[in-house]
Amino acid sequence: MIVKGSAAKRFRQSEKRRIRNKAVRSHVRSSEKKVLAAVESKDGPEAEKAFREYVKLIDTAAGKGVFHQNTVGRKKSRIARKVNAVQA
Repeated sequence: MIVKGSAAKRFRQSEKRRIRNKAVRSHVRSSEKKVLAAVESKDGPEAEKAFREYVKLIDTAAGKGVFHQNTVGRKKSRIARKVNAVQA
């Protein structure tokens, strides 16, 4: 790709961010799967521990702009309901 000046820099920056965001999204999804697996196995303490880790990861991702804040709130709410149902 042949671009000049500031366009080349923007391209480099966006490519770097795309790769970083992809890694963050992947890590969040893996963490989400751990929580849901613990919920499926009806393991309350493990689900709670995995949920706390998931919340930390997804909030950090939202802070970096990888996920929109409303998306994060919706995801946390839905998974929290499942974790609470296991503990009840």
